[in-house]
Amino acid sequence: MPDPYRGVFHMRRLAIQAVYAGVILSSLGGGGFSSVGAGSLSGIDTGETPQYPLPEASQVVFVQGTSLSPIAEHYAPERIIQKIRVVVTGYSSDPKQTDDTPYITAAGTLVREGIVAANFLPLGTKIKLPHLYGDRVFVVEDRMHPRKHYQVDIWFPSYWEALHFGAKRTYIEVLEG
Repeated sequence: MPDPYRGVFHMRRLAIQAVYAGVILSSLGGGGFSSVGAGSLSGIDTGETPQYPLPEASQVVFVQGTSLSPIAEHYAPERIIQKIRVVVTGYSSDPKQTDDTPYITAAGTLVREGIVAANFLPLGTKIKLPHLYGDRVFVVEDRMHPRKHYQVDIWFPSYWEALHFGAKRTYIEVLEG
């Protein structure tokens, strides 16, 4: 004899799976966080009263991308698109080494750790200095004197740190994106 409740249970399970799939698909298109109120699961018309009603105000699922938990950043490995031999030096926000706005980069941002100056790369380019800093990623946000070619200047908080760094011949890895 067939179970009369089996079809209702099966339909409810399919409806809940559809809600989860809809949340995941909507997050792929929007790129941000999406959430489904728990009350929306109990509002599915299955022809029965839910056995365990869920609170209306709670949020049960947060989705970004294809993950079921929030992710702060995208951690895909960076692809190296070019290796370039350069001279690496250090600079600071000393007015003798910069223009009349020593704490503002050419990109219009404030100087900070991880900023480099280079004339031969577009602003916003991400680079690595593997022999000096391993996997640390630097961003080109500043420029140097126009006579400087194939030279990268790393920003340091103080003049003495930049002076102590000196000048080094190495290569950079230009990263995709």
